[in-house]
Amino acid sequence: MFTGIIESFASVRDIVREGTNVHFELESNLAAELSIDQSLAHDGVCLTVVQTSSDSYRVTAIDETIKKTNLAQWKVGKKVNLERCMSANGRFDGHIVQGHVDQTGKITQIKDQDGSWIFEVEYDAALGNITVEKGSITINGTSLTCFNSKPGGFSVAIIPYTYEHTNFHQLAVGDLVNLEFDIVGKYIQRITKGYQ
Repeated sequence: MFTGIIESFASVRDIVREGTNVHFELESNLAAELSIDQSLAHDGVCLTVVQTSSDSYRVTAIDETIKKTNLAQWKVGKKVNLERCMSANGRFDGHIVQGHVDQTGKITQIKDQDGSWIFEVEYDAALGNITVEKGSITINGTSLTCFNSKPGGFSVAIIPYTYEHTNFHQLAVGDLVNLEFDIVGKYIQRITKGYQ
């Protein structure tokens, strides 16, 4: 389980395809603290550490993960948001995040608010995901509050600290981002609408 509070960055060092799997080697200042079999959220995608060294580590993504996330667009040098699993005695500073991306969204507008930024995001509402006004959303692993919520779209406000300490400062209009919708909202929707 994660909280959507980004700890650090990793930089993609190498990408190796093996059958339908993709191995990512990433460089990070957290590498020396990681262990094999550890779960780690990368831009909101929970991946298992399979190899470590003093300054880098490797994770493997299966075809299903590649199809549902923006990992297919990762390039060598890309900066990735990292969060380790929350410890049992940890504090929930964000919200309940599973590290299971529901779908990707597209950045449609970035507005500079002279000290903060408004990001507008569109997503395919036909997949059944929803947001609610002032509800939680996870974008590239970052816990945020959405507003201007509507079918297939919402906005988030990014303060300078978040802008600098996540990869939001690298995002541009047209970029795909990983979205994980609020787990509580998903359960309520399933209860009220049933399986369709």
